[in-house]
Amino acid sequence: MHSFARLRGLIPSTRTISALSTRPIRLFPRPLPSSYPRRPFTSSPLIMAAITVHSTLKPGPPVPFVPKEEGAISWYACGPTVYDLSHLGHARNYVSTDIIRRILMHYFDYKVNFVMNYTDVDDKIIIKARRKRLLELEKEKPYTPEQIHDLIFKAFQAYTKSLPLLAPQDAAPLDEKNYEERKQAAYGVVLAGGPLVPETKPGDAEAKVKMHLNNMDAAAEALKNGSGLDAAEDVLLPYLDSLYKETIDTSDQTIFTDLTKTMEKAFADDMEALNVLPPDVITRVTEYVPQIVAFVEQIIHKGFAYEADGSVYFDIGAFEKAGNTYARLRPESKNDTALQEEGEGSLSTALGGKKRSGDFALWKKSKPGEPYWPSPWGAGRPGWHIECSVMASDKLGEQMDIHSGGIDLAFPHHDNELAQSEAYFHDCCKGEHTWVKYFLHMGHLSIAGSKMSKSLKNFQTIQDALASTYTARNMRIVFLLSRWNDGVEISPDMRKQADNWETTLDNFFTNVKARLSEVDASSGIKDLSLSEDAGARGLLEDFEQAKKDLDAALRNSFDTPTAMQVLLKLVRNANIYMNSSNPNVQALESVARWVTKIVGIFGLDASAQPPYDGLGWSSATASNKANVDPQTAVKPYAAVFKQVKQEVTALDLAGNESIKSLLEQQNPDSEFAELEKRGEKDAEKLALPFIRATSKLRDELRATISSGVALDPKVKQAILALSDRIRDYDLTDLGVQLDDRVDGPSLVKFVPAMKLIQAREEKAALLAEKARQKEEARKAKEKAEQEKWEKAKLSPQDMFKSDAKYTEFDADGLPIKLADGNEVPKSQAKKLKKEWEKQKKLHEEYLAKFGLA
Repeated sequence: MHSFARLRGLIPSTRTISALSTRPIRLFPRPLPSSYPRRPFTSSPLIMAAITVHSTLKPGPPVPFVPKEEGAISWYACGPTVYDLSHLGHARNYVSTDIIRRILMHYFDYKVNFVMNYTDVDDKIIIKARRKRLLELEKEKPYTPEQIHDLIFKAFQAYTKSLPLLAPQDAAPLDEKNYEERKQAAYGVVLAGGPLVPETKPGDAEAKVKMHLNNMDAAAEALKNGSGLDAAEDVLLPYLDSLYKETIDTSDQTIFTDLTKTMEKAFADDMEALNVLPPDVITRVTEYVPQIVAFVEQIIHKGFAYEADGSVYFDIGAFEKAGNTYARLRPESKNDTALQEEGEGSLSTALGGKKRSGDFALWKKSKPGEPYWPSPWGAGRPGWHIECSVMASDKLGEQMDIHSGGIDLAFPHHDNELAQSEAYFHDCCKGEHTWVKYFLHMGHLSIAGSKMSKSLKNFQTIQDALASTYTARNMRIVFLLSRWNDGVEISPDMRKQADNWETTLDNFFTNVKARLSEVDASSGIKDLSLSEDAGARGLLEDFEQAKKDLDAALRNSFDTPTAMQVLLKLVRNANIYMNSSNPNVQALESVARWVTKIVGIFGLDASAQPPYDGLGWSSATASNKANVDPQTAVKPYAAVFKQVKQEVTALDLAGNESIKSLLEQQNPDSEFAELEKRGEKDAEKLALPFIRATSKLRDELRATISSGVALDPKVKQAILALSDRIRDYDLTDLGVQLDDRVDGPSLVKFVPAMKLIQAREEKAALLAEKARQKEEARKAKEKAEQEKWEKAKLSPQDMFKSDAKYTEFDADGLPIKLADGNEVPKSQAKKLKKEWEKQKKLHEEYLAKFGLA
């Protein structure tokens, strides 16, 4: 359990409202010069509202958040069913959950006990593991190519049950030859983006059709080219399962645990890559089977469940008759049979004995080919919903503050959890039990109107997303820009908005750090009273308002979109002030450090640690500062300075006193030695003496060019080339950007080397493209010029005589008779005359330019 100090002065105290006073808030993180007023800025006391939260248990506006224990929160989050790789829909759920958790812990200073489960027993796991094993066994058989084709063809035809329009009763049998035509006829509208049912919007049903058609496409292609079993895997797996599922020996459960352990590790790796805090407690279904059996027995004992043919079902009727409410989260879905069947699992459709169709399984009788555990009702396995009730109650007791998960779990999973848990803790003398105080449901992530889902196969895995289109920070920004409980459909506009937000903060942090480095390198901080600096005073007033606005947003059900806009507005105001004449760097530093703290709290900086007291994004090695060897850290910067110094010396600019003085007096090694002696471990600060020395030499070289002093052309060219190379290569490759300024020395900025190199390569590619286009335009112009003068050689008297359409011409060579003996029509003769005059003018130009030759 992590516990972090309250963020004094920058973030208001969260629960001790009475402790607030009108005392001045310290705005600057470093000591002030003596002439600064002792009370530089006084804020009014913050009147803090209570935290409110959207709870699915209480539809409508957010409700006050009051945990059971002051200052502490008990929280259970539904974890993944570990049968496949996690996708962006999972990222939406777990990153949004992590953001709220971080806000509660690091902004509001709550101690959070966060419990999460892994579902490692489930119908989807059983099917995936079993089918994988059956395919492995099938590959071991000595099939001929003809037998493989026959097996795939049978699976291909069996799969049409998922797409009934492909094989109507009166049609010829479907095969790989007529498949494409049948597909277009049956589902062409859906493939073109239309709905299955006219005048409706496409959604999950259409996404499922497309998924099945993709599977059929692959199988049809495998049948055509004989590419083997792997190519048709998605249609083969259900077919093999229908034939052989009962032959699998499940007494050895490694067939299932090998899959779940692999996928659990992959999920944990994904969460670490996304900077999601690990749970304080992890539970697994396979580790809780005896407790689940005891839990179910208690529910039966209280009269809220019954056994039927080896399975145990929850009795909704008895539960409601005892004064309890069923489906409190989604009452409108109470009788939705499709959702009920999905919640029971595809392997449970054959189980019988239910009193009512809505009753759900607490314990399932295991069939051949399924894992099993002993119980009073025979060999079986836990139902899906019961697991969370048992594990959450074991770790958090009979009531928890928060239960969370994706909105798709609200019904039936979470409603069933509530019912069976409240049945377990039911006391007829106390009325209806409250198992969960606040239910938080994260909104869907959608693609083209359909939720992102493993079952629909319309997903991008987290691994693929991070390897191609996202960074962990960028993905988190996308989610922060949306309300956690709203649906999100990622669009190009949303991605652009997130990119712009990140770029704005990147540049702000970089520029503030550069200004601070510049101040440290000069005579120190300017001795200026805030009363004399209206710009700084205005910025600090904006700063105070931003703190209030952000606090209000986070108290309003963790309204991160508003909070993100508050940060963006403050940074933009700070940028405007920073670009003014002689800005106060301490005011800028105060803003930058507070923004750093908030983005740290939001989890946007994977290398930062609470209480986030730094400035800007932490470097990847920030957490290993204690292990930094100063000599090793500065070696590449020192090498660049040494090389540049040698090359400037070789230019033989002895007449330039400024350069001569720098070459003689600059001693970055002694500055570095002093930093090393003081125990400095920040690689950027250690490198600054060498970077500044290099930059000063370059500034003097540039000043030599602009001074108007007569220079040998070769020397001038060498100076320009060296100056550009230092900026664009020597320092860029080390992650240092130099911003040239007309009225002062270059501004030194630390920017990730990869980003600078990418920008350099993009600039070079752009210049190369412009050069290519220019060369192509030159060649095209040259060609047109050649063609023009080649045409101009021809005398207008001869231009029509080679045309077989005409047989007689006048003295100027204009046609007067057509090949059929008729005279040239007047309209045609008029057009020919215009062409003749144009050629006459062109020919005269040719003669004037080139003569008779």
